[in-house]
Amino acid sequence: MKELFDHGFMEEHVKLCHFRNYYELTRKNLMVKNLKRIRKQTEREQGKLEAQAYDFYPTTYELPSEYHIFVEEFKKNPGIVWIMKPIAKSQGKGIFLFRKLKDITDWKKGEYQREPDPNKEIPETYVVQRYIENPYLIGGRKFDIRVYVLVMSYVPLKVWLYRGGFARFSNTRFSLNSIDDAYVHLTNVAIQKTAPDYDPEKGCKWSLQQLRKYLMARHGIELVRKMLNMIDDIFIKSLHSVQKVMINDKHCFEMYGYDILLDKNLKPWLIEVNASPSLTASSKEDYDLKYGLLDDVLNVIDLENRLTGKEKHIGGFDLIWDDGPVMADEGNMDCMSSAAFTSNSFLGCHCDRKRQLKQLYKTLQSAKKT
Repeated sequence: MKELFDHGFMEEHVKLCHFRNYYELTRKNLMVKNLKRIRKQTEREQGKLEAQAYDFYPTTYELPSEYHIFVEEFKKNPGIVWIMKPIAKSQGKGIFLFRKLKDITDWKKGEYQREPDPNKEIPETYVVQRYIENPYLIGGRKFDIRVYVLVMSYVPLKVWLYRGGFARFSNTRFSLNSIDDAYVHLTNVAIQKTAPDYDPEKGCKWSLQQLRKYLMARHGIELVRKMLNMIDDIFIKSLHSVQKVMINDKHCFEMYGYDILLDKNLKPWLIEVNASPSLTASSKEDYDLKYGLLDDVLNVIDLENRLTGKEKHIGGFDLIWDDGPVMADEGNMDCMSSAAFTSNSFLGCHCDRKRQLKQLYKTLQSAKKT
């Protein structure tokens, strides 16, 4: 890809599904570095209260470079659980939990001496995060939420949010007594499907629509609305954190897969952002979701130049940011709790995307004729 950007010539119609330095948001250590930087900038310019709006990711350090800082924090909070993740792997590879520093001895291999031996192998770069010990549980099981966010431009920032998505459940009931059990703590489908009692017919996913209905039945519309607004805020603030460092290009777009975890207080936490979210289907419902998602990405990209550029809804995508927040149109509410909404975000709401697209292109065709 670097060769293409440096030496290739792209015709006007060509689109690439990655910005040149897309990894600024999707590599775990760089994501946290950028979020920490914008938080400090916000605190310096607007005060500590405003900076607290960026407290949506767990305490995180990069290892080995921040090992000594991490050890100081570790000693301040004895007994809590930490989670180690390689910075550039996916599907749960290389992740493990620990409570004691000696548990990472095999990983560090003595590389934290002030004058490390150049003949020793340097350990792989990891991030270590404070583990969220109080996740929201359904049926006693932990889950996280996969949400799809489409960025068409960073300058100006233009962001589309897909209504569909899913919650990924662990196959085993949650407990902190077994921190070595990946089936308890990691929700990645690649891991859960290897569990001895995994049922491929039932799977381990709920649609976002199912999750939204469940949460509203348990906690009411107002609390769920507040939670969803906080999730929207995570999308926009995380994208703003890399807006100034991202190399913008009119030929590029990015479809991110955000992973969000809810704690028992319905506070959303940003776990990671995926640059190439898996499009492998694990069920008929999963296939329909991802087929519709890809189809609607192409509709938003608009290679055939059928759109006006003023659309707020295209298939299952809703425009939530266009160099500023996008407000919902009156009379265009199609979500059971939409009366409480002002932003053009309908995460987890029903959408008949085929009917919406048919109506959209019909209206555009009529407008061209007149």
